[in-house]
Amino acid sequence: MLQPKKMKYRKQFRGKMGGKSMRGNTVAFGEFGLKALECGWFTARQIESARKTITHHTKRVGKLWIRIFPDKPTSKKGPGVKMGSGKGDTHQYVAVVRPGKILFELSGLTEADTREAFRKASHKIPMRTQIVEKA
Repeated sequence: MLQPKKMKYRKQFRGKMGGKSMRGNTVAFGEFGLKALECGWFTARQIESARKTITHHTKRVGKLWIRIFPDKPTSKKGPGVKMGSGKGDTHQYVAVVRPGKILFELSGLTEADTREAFRKASHKIPMRTQIVEKA
């Protein structure tokens, strides 16, 4: 599962998710990309699930790039813990996704295969997506 090797601080604030993605919003490595149309948190488990779906459909032909990394820890308190007594322990890591961000890129496949792989992967992604070509 994707998570940072080390961090300066164990816990982070939740933060805001306004605005569009200023960086990582063009297809840079592959021929096709899967672009987010909404903002949200993309967990490490969801990234891995989408990656598995894409590699399973493509049968490891072509090259896949994952353009996001879950570097934000989210905390959660255990079941039955009363209110107060500080912030909970780190539960999972998420990537903050803003509209326009390229999530995955593929090359070395036909357009039909790429579109089908991204279509299947989009069911695992918690936001609306769009398939884009390299400009």
